Amino acid sequence: MSCPSPQPATLALEQISWGSGILKPVTLTLEPGRVLGVLGANGAGKSTLLRLIYRYYKPQAGRVLLDGQDIHSLRARAVAQRVAAVLQEQPTDFALTVAEIVALGRAPHRRALSGPSERDAHVVEHALQRLSLMDFAKRPFGTLSGGERQRVMVARALAQEPGLIVLDEPTNHLDIRHQLEVLRLVRGLGATVVASLHDLNLVQGFADDLLVLQDGCALAFGPVSEVLNPDLIARAFGVCAHPRGPAQFDFSLFDDMQQETSA
Repeated sequence: MSCPSPQPATLALEQISWGSGILKPVTLTLEPGRVLGVLGANGAGKSTLLRLIYRYYKPQAGRVLLDGQDIHSLRARAVAQRVAAVLQEQPTDFALTVAEIVALGRAPHRRALSGPSERDAHVVEHALQRLSLMDFAKRPFGTLSGGERQRVMVARALAQEPGLIVLDEPTNHLDIRHQLEVLRLVRGLGATVVASLHDLNLVQGFADDLLVLQDGCALAFGPVSEVLNPDLIARAFGVCAHPRGPAQFDFSLFDDMQQETSA
């Protein structure tokens, strides 16, 4: 049994705002399959924006449209079938195994009181394999490291088979190898992706588009090559962006380097 790629969603934000100046009106359209990186200093409004997108908050003004439909006009289950969220906060007291946590991603697709189907089991196994978690499947979730728990939560989102994945700092707690692996995996899922990031060096090669926030306002939105420049970084973060020195490194996975060498 194969796992078809999810149908990527179109995301449109129409003048959405929230709080008393926490997020001022933001408008953008993200085409299906595009990866949007959300950048900004602490307190810029990144997490608030993400919460509006995955329907944790309701906009005080404006609309969040998923494939042309206001997500607050849809039933919660219908949204859960199309939108998955991977958050920074990870509970550590779950008395569940890794496989059971990942299987929670199938809940929106099951009818009330029905047990897991053969396809559910296949999708869960596929997600465990994609995140290299098969050896952890029977481990209690609470015994894992922060980085391992993050991979489990990405696997749960993958099992949800969403058209839109929202990630709040997905590389937190991960070492450099697992940062690169998770970002490459997320990019290769076929879904539309919105992810907040702190590390500007991780943006290149991951995001197609960038939204840069400052004090709740959108400073810039567009392709990475057009948005990410020293002037924008200075305005958003209050720092000077300098060319790389000899003690700074770019990182890639070994198989990426081997492919570049053989090309």
